Order: sequence, then C-alpha cells, then structure tokens
Amino acid sequence: MAPSGLKAVVSEKIINGVIKSVKKDGEWKVLIVDHMSMRVLSSCCKMSDIMAEGVTIVEDIMKRREPIPSLEAIYFISPVKKSIQNLINDFKDTVFTYKAAHIFFTDTCPNDLFAEIGRSKVARVIKTLKEINVAFLPYEAQVFSLDDCSSLHSFYNPTANQDKSKMMDALAEQIATLCDTLKEYPAIRYRKGPDENLALAEMVLDRLNAHKADNPSMGEGTDKARSQLLIVDRGYDPISPLLHELTFQAMVYDLLEVQQDIYRYTTTGIGDSKEKEVLLDEDDELWVQLRHMHIADVTKKVTELLRTFCESKRMNTDKANIKDLSQMLKKMPQYQKELSMYSTHLNLADACMKVFKTKVDKLCEVEQDLAMGSDSEGEPLKDAMKSIVPLLLDTDIKAYDKIRIILLYIFHKKKGIAEENLTKLIQHANVQQDSSIMTNLQLLGCPIISGGQNASNTFPERKERTESTYQLSRWTPILKDVMENAIEDKLERKQWPFLSDPAPISTQQTAVSSARFGHWHKNKSPTEYRSGPRLIVFVIGGMTHSEMRSAYEVTRANEGKWEVLIGSSHILTPAGFLDDLKNLDKTPQNA
Repeated sequence: MAPSGLKAVVSEKIINGVIKSVKKDGEWKVLIVDHMSMRVLSSCCKMSDIMAEGVTIVEDIMKRREPIPSLEAIYFISPVKKSIQNLINDFKDTVFTYKAAHIFFTDTCPNDLFAEIGRSKVARVIKTLKEINVAFLPYEAQVFSLDDCSSLHSFYNPTANQDKSKMMDALAEQIATLCDTLKEYPAIRYRKGPDENLALAEMVLDRLNAHKADNPSMGEGTDKARSQLLIVDRGYDPISPLLHELTFQAMVYDLLEVQQDIYRYTTTGIGDSKEKEVLLDEDDELWVQLRHMHIADVTKKVTELLRTFCESKRMNTDKANIKDLSQMLKKMPQYQKELSMYSTHLNLADACMKVFKTKVDKLCEVEQDLAMGSDSEGEPLKDAMKSIVPLLLDTDIKAYDKIRIILLYIFHKKKGIAEENLTKLIQHANVQQDSSIMTNLQLLGCPIISGGQNASNTFPERKERTESTYQLSRWTPILKDVMENAIEDKLERKQWPFLSDPAPISTQQTAVSSARFGHWHKNKSPTEYRSGPRLIVFVIGGMTHSEMRSAYEVTRANEGKWEVLIGSSHILTPAGFLDDLKNLDKTPQNA
C-alpha cells in the first residue's frame, strides 16, 4: 500500500530532497543514518525505493564500518554531537572512509557543531550541506510522534530541571519542522492554565518565524491562513489514557504484547504450529480498514472480507474451512499473502477477545459508568463506591487495572477524595507499592486529594453526544470535542487563547489548489495533496490511541474540508501511562 498523508509527504521529501538530489547515473552511493533519521526513514520509505535511486548500502553512523573510499556518502543525520563527531571521524585519517560527503541534517544544526565541521578535514570533501527539516516521525497518515518516551518526566518532574528549557526548545524545533514539511504557518493556540503550555507555544512561534524567514512560501495557498496549531497538556484529559478502549488498535496495544508495533503469535494448523510476527502499520491495508472499528465488528468484517475474497477466486467457503485457513493455504498456495493477512487479523481479534472475557468485560462497565457519571441507561451514578469495592478486592484482577478503577473513581468525584479514603482504597486493592501513581497525577494538575493542591481545578464541560454507541464504549475523548469546536470556531478564546490574531474562519468548501507543494505532486492524483486548512493538535506528555482515532473521525465528519493531525512526544498505552506516572517524582537517575 503506497504511503498516504503525512507519510507520503515525508517519504517524498527524503527520496526527492535527499537521495535523488545527489543522484548521478551510473554512480552508486552509501547512505549513512543515525538512530533518529533511521526511525524517520523506516517509518515512511521502503528499502527497495532507496536502493532504486542508486544507494548500494545503508549504514549506521554509530557502528564500525568498512571504508569504501571509491564511493561518495550521503549522511542523513540529526545535528547532535555524537553523530557529528562520527561524521568528522570518518574523514580524520589519511585515507578517508568515503570519497566525498553529501550532508543532510534532519533539522537546524547548532552553530558550535557547525563550526566544528568547518574546522575538520571533512570540510574539504563536502559537496552538499542542507537542513531538510524532518525531525519527527510520521507514524500514520494523520499522526506524528517526536519519539521521546521520557517527555512526561522532563515536563512534570518537580525537581529543578536545568535542562527543561533546552528540552522544550528542541521540542519546539521538532514541531516547527513538521509545519515546515507541511508548508504550514499556523496560528498558535494553547490551553490556558499550565505554564508549560504557554512557554512551549511561545518557543514554537519563535522557531516557526525562523523557518518562515528561510522559507517565505510557508503558509501560502488557498485557506492556509486558517490553519491552527493547538497545544494541550496531558492533564487536561487524564481519563482517556485510563479506560479500556474496545476499538481494535487501542485494544491490541492495551491487552496484547506488542513491541515496537510488532505482534508475535503462534499459528495453530493441523499437526504443525509456527511462530509468526506481523508489523502493524499502514502497509497492511486490512489493518488500516479495521484499526478504528469496535472489536464486536472486527471479526464479522474480516470473515465477510475473507468470504468475498474466496468467492472472487472461486474457492469453496463453507463454515468449516473459513476457520481453518491453514487448510485453505495448502489448497491455494498462490494466495498465501492475502490469506495470511486475514489469518493474522482473525488471530489478533481472537486474542483480544480471549483477554476481554477473562475480567476486562466486568471492568469496562464500571469504568464507563465512572467516566460518564451515569450508567448505560443514562441514569446518574448513585453509589459508585458500591460498584468498585468488589473489583478492588478481587485477587484475579491485576494491580494496574485496580489503579485505573481507583483513579476513575477519584475523577468521577470531580474535586478529589479525602486522604484517608484514598488510603483505604489503596489497602482494599492491595496496591501500596504503586501508590505513587495516584499522588503523582497531582503533578499534571489533576485534583486527587480534596482540599489539597489542584482542588480548585475543574474538569472541562463535555459535549452532549446523541449518536448510538456500544454500552461499553460510551466515552468520547475530550480532545475530540476540542477538535470539533476549533474547526467550527466555537472554542472558548479565554480558555484557548491565540498567540497572534488568527485569520477569520469560514466553513465554505475550498477548491483544491495545486500550488501547495511546488511540483512534487505532478504524477499524483488530486487526493494526495491538500490546499484546505489543517488543525494540528500537539499533546504534551503523550497521546492515546482513542485520541489518534478522533483525528480521523473529525476529518471524515467534515468531509475533508479540514484535515486534523495529532502528535505528541510518544503514544501512550494505559500501562505505559501508569509506568510514566510511577516514576514522575523521582530524580532522573532513580527513575
């Protein structure tokens, strides 16, 4: 599946802006990357695409490499001390590691490191030196990540952090490179309250102005003036990261073992079982189709698609063999790729349902009632304590699941609970060793102890939603309300101030203009580039899969007049969020 959206834009920028820009017919080159640039590269380019443009080998700058003095090297690296030191070392001996260097930095190179390059021998053989401004990962078509899992700690750890300002500045530069890549110069808004939101917004504006000075066409084009960048903190909605989500992608990442987007499982065929691993990304068309669907619809949908596929190939599809795909594979080995894909997703859905039925179903009902403040009939909760205590006393329920329930109960109470009540709940649940998770949420501005810090902080008013939902999926992430209100110009300006005056919002359909990305789209269909406005939401401290899903839902609901993108330092799973909170008050070396 060809990359789309954000991935397509970044892939094009790397292939055309880096590799093709130095390509010469009949000449091979070496491509050198570091950790960050390799993550960017592998998120949106296939190795075969890179090799097709005259690259013979891709190497890691941090590893020992065999010299190839007959070939020129393309260095696609981030401008950090370690990478630049290794670049300089490649050219310090009498025999250089490569014939010449074409250097492309992911973002702005600091002056002191730039001067170091100028003083070294590599300066003699540099043929290209450019900053290409892609210091972020295009994780999905409408989702970006800054690839920093320690971000919550860097922002909210209470010990005086000398490096906090430096870290925020680097973050602001990464966000600015995203806007630069999308040719956007958005109006910046932030959630009023936490100091970090305003500080980061001001830093981003500063970096955006620097990029605009170098690239005056940023933000030009029909309706681009209406684009907005919204900065919000994780403490604004601490509920969404705690809930058991029952849409496919969120459920897979919450309930199953997924490492770096790879899911490993054992196939059970007749007489033989195999270890398999599958990468959950947008190259898998079926994953893209299913990832935002409710689990109840996923198995139905896969079975239906499989049946349609089999019928189109005139394969017999009675009930018995639809379950046993291994038998089908033996009969039809030429369709191995397609049948394996269906098999994988049936296996994923099945694995999710197995875990769901072992207690998660009971938890979901209580979680939804607490989050919504009412039961599935819409009746207000009268005695929430009564429904949570049996779960806290149940020894079969995991500690982290109990903590999720306790926190949802506290948030249901709006103003926090008495300290002795919290102690009792922790004792009931037997989670004393993890009690710091609860108290550390105060560092995000959440009211935990009544009358304590943050007791005056209130939770945002939520939109009334009338669309029908599954009983165990009634909650809508608060950021979805924010996205919809921003697009409709209904976002309260006192609560969400602009750093500079925005362009007036009109909701007319915009004509697609082809001037947006220069000439890169010459061979593309009009759906692959945009001229309408974008809403870019950045969440300090991690975003959830349900919030990622919301970006697609809001874009679809307004028929693509606005495209919503969401990004953060990293993607949160419920367990990851609780792990982050557990160490939030520790000094970095102890965390």
